[in-house]
Amino acid sequence: MKRLACAAALLLALALPAVAQDVAITGTLAKIRATGKITVGVRDSAMPFSYKLPNGAPAGYAVDLCREIVEDISAELDGMPVAVAYRTVTAESRIGPVVSGDVDIECGSTTRTRQRRQLVAFSPVFFVTGTKLLVSRESPIQSYRDLIGKTVVVTSGTTNEAAMHGLVDRLRLHINIVAAPDLPQALAMLRAGKADAFATDHVLLEGLVATPEGRDYHVVGDYLSYEPYALMYRKDDPTFGAVIEHSFERMAAAGRLSELYSRWLTETLPTGERLNIPMSAMFRVLGQPD
Repeated sequence: MKRLACAAALLLALALPAVAQDVAITGTLAKIRATGKITVGVRDSAMPFSYKLPNGAPAGYAVDLCREIVEDISAELDGMPVAVAYRTVTAESRIGPVVSGDVDIECGSTTRTRQRRQLVAFSPVFFVTGTKLLVSRESPIQSYRDLIGKTVVVTSGTTNEAAMHGLVDRLRLHINIVAAPDLPQALAMLRAGKADAFATDHVLLEGLVATPEGRDYHVVGDYLSYEPYALMYRKDDPTFGAVIEHSFERMAAAGRLSELYSRWLTETLPTGERLNIPMSAMFRVLGQPD
């Protein structure tokens, strides 16, 4: 694991461009300096990346990455304290507030895609997953081929929704696709028998299976899409983007990325769940050798 962590840090550090030391304070950085505050978009149920603890506090791998970035923003602003205001967004509503400036950086489980890059900018990728299916342990469904004549639920506004529609259209499959507003409501539809399967990112499904509500379900099938996760921020803001990339470079070089990965993907979570997804799994998806 230590060898993989070092390799991951080196790969990420080599992939990132050098950051200029004396950049002008413009855009989002200027806004933060003027207000003393950064607004961070978070999710309430995208465990283990961005979700709410029982006390209402935001937590997760992506949330911790953003906290590290806030520290680097403070350093860039000569040590000025930066207050963090959290704003809850959903899969369907997360892009608009970033575009409008209501959210400065979105820290969740957002896939970096070509279409989204026309609207927003992204940090380096910090996790890779793909669409799979969640079904009852009693279900005979083993892959999308077993969904003919059945109903699959997706989450509105996600790349998984687009992937399933694309699959159905491309292969001319008779599968009924319905949408739920968020992960808990999609799982509730599955539990109530209103859907035969739930299609979303594999890692998020594993997070659901680890909870009491998901223990009677398991993940099946091949990957049906490629989902590289990244933090989202406003387009055409090179000074803010430079700080974000420098922050990832620092975390990679210091081993902080692997520490945070282990905390949220392999160790027991604050709420008691454990996903146990080793870092090597991510690098196999990326095509890197173990």
